[in-house]
Amino acid sequence: MLFKLRKDGSTAVAGPLWMKVAAGAAAAVVVLLIGLAVYWSGEPEIFWVNEKPDNERTVVGYATVDTLVRVAKTMLDKPGGYLSNDIMPPGVVLDNIPNWEFGVLQQVRDLARVIRNDHSRSQSQSREDADVAVAEPKFFFDNDSWILPPTESEYRVAIRGFERYRDRLSGIGGNAQFFARADNLREWLAQVEKRLGSLTRRLGDSVAISVINTDLAGDRSAATSSELGDNVTVGTSWFEIDDIFFEARGTAWALVHFFRAAEFDFDQVLSDKNAAVSVRQIIRELEASLQPLRSPVVLNGGGFGLFANHSLVMANYLARANAAVINLRELLDQG
Repeated sequence: MLFKLRKDGSTAVAGPLWMKVAAGAAAAVVVLLIGLAVYWSGEPEIFWVNEKPDNERTVVGYATVDTLVRVAKTMLDKPGGYLSNDIMPPGVVLDNIPNWEFGVLQQVRDLARVIRNDHSRSQSQSREDADVAVAEPKFFFDNDSWILPPTESEYRVAIRGFERYRDRLSGIGGNAQFFARADNLREWLAQVEKRLGSLTRRLGDSVAISVINTDLAGDRSAATSSELGDNVTVGTSWFEIDDIFFEARGTAWALVHFFRAAEFDFDQVLSDKNAAVSVRQIIRELEASLQPLRSPVVLNGGGFGLFANHSLVMANYLARANAAVINLRELLDQG
């Protein structure tokens, strides 16, 4: 028996001394792991974007590439480090921050690919930047590999490649180019639009059970590889609601920084289209979606129920941001 009852009604640890020491040590370890879990589950603060490599001159493209590097570094170096591939407690039992990391990673991958294919090249037949060509695929390495090689080592190789490209943009160690054109900005916005649209739908599915199948709407000749019914089941599993919510939070966190950088690097393009206000509106909606979560859990109340539905609130902000992205793309399409 581990505990015994004293005459005064209190309890005391019974048994040999080693059992008392072991029980105390186990309790201390549990408290420590819980404390670490709470600390590691905090989301990083938004940082300010660097517009210039120094205080004297502006380099087109510096803000975007430097922000990509800093976002990726924050994902790896925040409290607890990179948790998606942890196999030891408390990281192995945490799932909110790993999903947040995946949301950030998706945006890092999208922007890195656009930099490689569009921002760093003047046209489709031009040669791609050597550092970017080597670095960009590294961000697409398996996001939960813990050994041979660990995910972090691959992502750090990618970061160093983009750091070299950033430094060459600012004239350190050679020449590099960043083409801030309207068509290049549209390419990135197209990726953002798809990500936000998908996340909005998945967040909304927290209360939806089924939706009308509109996959082929508007095209009489369209076809699919397999037949789908008129009603499609879309309800989100109770176990996945918080996963999607924190993936959306990570997405919004990364995009706040990337749109702030785009304000600097594409300033002339946005001014010519009178579209700077659209970017500011997107940033405002994304910042609003990152307000602190006051509840200890992600609530999933009904749309008009007694309790809040955090997924629907997040979906509202992302849907408004996505609508502004669509409007911005249309503005850039106009001559």
